[in-house]
Amino acid sequence: MSDYLGHRAPDGQQASGGRKAPDGQLTPDGHRIPDGHRAPDARPESRIVHPPLADTTGSRPMGVPLHQSHLFAFDTSDALTQAFSGPGGAFFYNRYGNPTVRSLETAVADLEGGAGAIATASGMGAINTVLLALLRSGDHVIAQRSLYGGTFAVLADLADRWGVEVTHVGGDDPAEVEAALRPTTRLLHLETISNPTTRVTDLPGLIGVAKRAGVVSVVDNTFATPLLCRPIEYGADVVIHSATKYLGGHSDVLVGVAVLADAELHRKVWHYAIELGAAADPFAAWLTLRGLQTLALRVRRHCESALDLAGRLAAHPAVGAVHYPGLPGHPDHDLARRLLPDGHGGVLAFDLVGGREAARTFTESVRLAALAPSLGGVHTLVLHPASTSHRQLDDVELAAAGIGPGTVRVSVGIEHPEDLWADVEGALAKV
Repeated sequence: MSDYLGHRAPDGQQASGGRKAPDGQLTPDGHRIPDGHRAPDARPESRIVHPPLADTTGSRPMGVPLHQSHLFAFDTSDALTQAFSGPGGAFFYNRYGNPTVRSLETAVADLEGGAGAIATASGMGAINTVLLALLRSGDHVIAQRSLYGGTFAVLADLADRWGVEVTHVGGDDPAEVEAALRPTTRLLHLETISNPTTRVTDLPGLIGVAKRAGVVSVVDNTFATPLLCRPIEYGADVVIHSATKYLGGHSDVLVGVAVLADAELHRKVWHYAIELGAAADPFAAWLTLRGLQTLALRVRRHCESALDLAGRLAAHPAVGAVHYPGLPGHPDHDLARRLLPDGHGGVLAFDLVGGREAARTFTESVRLAALAPSLGGVHTLVLHPASTSHRQLDDVELAAAGIGPGTVRVSVGIEHPEDLWADVEGALAKV
């Protein structure tokens, strides 16, 4: 596995890893980073240990302060009026901004290389905020076939109620996206690593088509995290995270983040976000910042254990196929080696020969792992997508997304690999 510290940019040069604000200078949203708080040339592993603070004092706290108050007072009416001007204004009401939430937004925007970010109450809050801010009736969206079930459902609802047209494509053929373009195409929606079949998207190719056509590209980077891939480096306009997953990392928080590549787009989406009211809670932001500091250590263990488990599953007679881009037999293995040089993520899926009943038996037989939704935490979790996360899809749509009746998704935690395999092997024996 490559070193996280040397993440590769599209042109083969070492990537900058995002916008840096040297000590005492301003972050992209206009807030000052305390003197001495961060080294200007620090790499991602170091920057996540020292998240930017939204305010300064004579000294600096080693932990990000929790500003739980939702209301801030002013001495003059002019100052309060000015606070309403935009995302970089003074804090006055949490729906518009909060110091703790701003610290999270600035930290994630920095890691992704964006101009600014908007934290929301959940990952779906971030997805809805972006889609609703950028689309209107009659617009056309191009989206992957293999998407998170919630995203698929939102797009279907927009089509049904708003008349937004949606065309689904694979994630590996720029020509297919080119052919799907229309004069009304406004948005391309992708996932770096698709949920749950772990297909790796050709971000440079597909985003390049959108860029040339003037179409906004949105990439859900939840599975990869900014330590494995930064889609803005490939031209993405918006990057979305369900920070509930890897960024928070401990299954104790619900929060989403949308990172915008440029300031104009950030302001446009921010104005819609404050009216939608999907703002993140300060305590949720604080928990996510605390989790973010160990992200590099956790992601490394997730990737190593997932690759180990995928290889063992591929050799088991009860398993028909394993979906993990780190395996040479995965259809996107070569692409993954280029786009994800530092690891292939902590999620895998596999198809049980016995179908739906075999999946039921397996998911109810694990003991160290837990039968639970979500992913990206320190615990290993198993799930049957067809009956849970992707229950909105009919049989034809499930097949198109690569999800079979016996498909099981595994979010690999940080337990010892041998203990995890013993648990999985025992459950497979019951299958």
